[in-house]
Amino acid sequence: MTVSHAGGSASIERPDYWWYRARAGLLRTVLEDYVGEPARVLDVGSADGPSVGWLRGHGKQTSLDVDPRGIAPGEGVCGSALALPFRDESFDVVAAFDVLEHCAPEAQAMSELARVLTPGGRLLLSVPAYTWAWSEFDDENGHHRRYTRPRAVTTVTAAGLVVDRATYAFTAVFPIFAAERLARRTREKFQREPRQAPADVVSLPRVPPIVERVLMGLTTIDRRLLDSHNLPFGSSVLVAATKPPTGGYG
Repeated sequence: MTVSHAGGSASIERPDYWWYRARAGLLRTVLEDYVGEPARVLDVGSADGPSVGWLRGHGKQTSLDVDPRGIAPGEGVCGSALALPFRDESFDVVAAFDVLEHCAPEAQAMSELARVLTPGGRLLLSVPAYTWAWSEFDDENGHHRRYTRPRAVTTVTAAGLVVDRATYAFTAVFPIFAAERLARRTREKFQREPRQAPADVVSLPRVPPIVERVLMGLTTIDRRLLDSHNLPFGSSVLVAATKPPTGGYG
């Protein structure tokens, strides 16, 4: 069993990085309507990031991270997504943003997320998209896999949950992302360097302020479209799912 926290704490050093700020807006646009009025919310694995700030105020929030550096003193629990230290049916909402790709076996992590949800509770999930986009950045992050939308839906439904919405995101910036990943993969192929080991803290690429403004501007296009449409491609997949009221999980 493996949960890699390598790379999961990059936002500890760069919490204001453009991608985290953009992701927060996209997550809120797609997923907030599914939060409802929960009594208890569990934030798995993104305790150190700014992407869950929009969930504050939605019930009593508990944060969990495998990396203790990602937990504010007195505000969270250090633990693994493969063995969540909580009773069955403890939370009305469970959020796991860019967590599942770090977990092996995948099915065990999904079973744990489903187990701690109350019947009728909601799972909010995001994962990175497309195996063809794999690069040394994924190695350094300790990823085990990337997803397509159908793969994410299949994974969630196999755990006994019902998918309410599934869409790609970061669509407007996708041509830039795809070009960068393909260039990176070509460079890695010709360099023939050994696979990178997971990093303690992943270094995020520096982005000039003018480029950052362009990227943030492009993600506002996503938010407007995502208000009423699912998007057909992008570098992330976002999923909202419900645990059936009858209970049970895969």
